[in-house]
Amino acid sequence: MSKVVAVVSGGMDSATLLYHLIDAGHDVRAISINYGQRHVKELDYARQLCDKVGVPQIVADLSAINPLFGANSLSGREIEIPEGHYAEENMKLTVVPNRNMILLSVSIAWAISQECVAVAYGAHSGDHAIYPDCRPEFAAAMDQAAKLCDWSAVELWRPFVDIDKGDIAQRGSELGVPYELTWTCYKGLAEHCGKCGACVERKEAFAKHGLVDPTAYMA
Repeated sequence: MSKVVAVVSGGMDSATLLYHLIDAGHDVRAISINYGQRHVKELDYARQLCDKVGVPQIVADLSAINPLFGANSLSGREIEIPEGHYAEENMKLTVVPNRNMILLSVSIAWAISQECVAVAYGAHSGDHAIYPDCRPEFAAAMDQAAKLCDWSAVELWRPFVDIDKGDIAQRGSELGVPYELTWTCYKGLAEHCGKCGACVERKEAFAKHGLVDPTAYMA
C-alpha cells in the first residue's frame, strides 16, 4: 500500500481516479485547487466525494493568481464559455496557461510534506488535442521534475492518460463511482448547460458504453 495524493477537482475523471486508487489499496489523501475558475462550484462536489469515501481533503486557495492567467473563458469572466465539441478550434478559449504545471507543483509540494510517494491526476487521451498540459510528453516531464525537485522523490501517476473519458466512465461504473456527485460544466450554473465542450464530452462518455447518465442538463 502506497501513500498517495490524488488531485480531485470534483469532475468525472478525478472522481474515478479517487475510487481507482482506493480500489488498488492505496492510502489516499486528496487536494483540490481553487484557481478562481468560473465553475468553482466543482469544489463542493470534490468535498462531497471525499467525504463519501472518508478520504481527507484540503483545498489550496490559489485564487489570488487568477489575474495572471490572462484572457481565457475558464479562469476569466470577460470571454463567454464556447459551446460545441472539443474538436472545434474555439475550445482553445478554455485553455488556462500552464494550469496543470501550477496545480501539480502545489500538489507535489504537499505530497512531499506528507511523505507520500506519488501524486495522481486524471488526465486522459481525449484532452490531448486541446490541452498541451494533459499530453503524455508533459506528464513525463513533470514526473521527472517531481523526482528531482526535492531530496524525497515523488512520482506523477496518470493511470488514464492512454484511455478516453468513455473508458473512464466504464471503469467508474465498475467501481460504483457516484457520478451524480460530480460536476463537469464549465459555465458553473445551477445545472449542467449541456452545450459547452465539457458537457458534450460528458454526454459522449456515458453514451460510448451505453451507461446511464445521471446528469440533469439544461439542454
